[in-house]
Amino acid sequence: MKFSGLSGFARALCFSTAVLSGVLGAQLVHAQAAKPNVVILATGGTIAGAGADATNSATYQAAKVPVDKLIAGIPQLTNTANVRGEQVFQIASESFKNDNLVTLGKRVSALAKQNDVDGIVITHGTDTTEETAYFLNLVVKTDKPIVVVASMRPGTAMSADGMLNLYNAVSVAGSKDARGRGTFVVMNDTIQSGRDVSKMINIRPDAFVSPWGPLGMVVEGKNYWFRKLDKRHTTTSEFDIDKINALPLVEIAYAGGNVTDTAHRAFAAAGAKAIIHAGPGNGSVANTLVPTLQDLRSKGLHIIRSSHVNAGGFVVRNAEQPDDKYDWVVAHDLNPQKARILASVALTATNDTKELQRIFMEY
Repeated sequence: MKFSGLSGFARALCFSTAVLSGVLGAQLVHAQAAKPNVVILATGGTIAGAGADATNSATYQAAKVPVDKLIAGIPQLTNTANVRGEQVFQIASESFKNDNLVTLGKRVSALAKQNDVDGIVITHGTDTTEETAYFLNLVVKTDKPIVVVASMRPGTAMSADGMLNLYNAVSVAGSKDARGRGTFVVMNDTIQSGRDVSKMINIRPDAFVSPWGPLGMVVEGKNYWFRKLDKRHTTTSEFDIDKINALPLVEIAYAGGNVTDTAHRAFAAAGAKAIIHAGPGNGSVANTLVPTLQDLRSKGLHIIRSSHVNAGGFVVRNAEQPDDKYDWVVAHDLNPQKARILASVALTATNDTKELQRIFMEY
């Protein structure tokens, strides 16, 4: 740096300016380094949707807005974390397939192994948010926060919820106190466990609820914790997405009054390895259906009793049906869609009924 030809005052002023610029630059670099590094993996859904009018909160097209625009729409994210995004899929979540889950899981696992990644956020459609969150909870072996976030209204709607949901999700993902707690679903100011949260309402922002309550809340970037997940997950899980390349076919057969065995037999004929019997109450099975399920089990297909009770079913083994006698499995407190996820993952490791039942009780 040359100051020749300048007066003493001018030289001093230039030198001071240069030093100040260097100090400010160093402070900026330090500030960036001090903030957590969070990667947003976008998969589509309502949070990336758009409607024709601001009054369209339920009539819109999902999976329209790319991840870079989602991030750019919330400039306050830069105050919370160093954020970058990747567009993994751009689909409505009802179209999620098993291969989408495996692809996403492997990408999350790869990012979690990077030293320059502190947390991961997945933007997702609400219809199967609970399934993806539970799947990641089972198979990604990391203590780093993994947050699945969605919205019930598109960004073009009045009182859209996606902007705050995503801001809160990034905040949680970058938080040190969120480590080791499993996968989260962050929506409507609540921090829910990916294991037991479900979409209970399809039209309001307070759609996601766990029968056992939220893990905590996030308010203006600060986490408040109320409980921990005691079930096995992430680092304590026996499952590893790096060793899973495909999931076996597991189907859900819904049962209510006047049920027949049409669906169960069709799923068996299609090659299902297990059927989740989504029964009323305690995963109840109609007496006319019992012989069919016994027959299917004798042919090697697993029968797993779950409850479709909306606010949290709880299936007790050997209550309602003699599960030991029939060699059936009960889903414990998992609803049918979550039971399908766990059965699909478990069947990659074992085909033994007793082992499957152990897994359902531990996860």
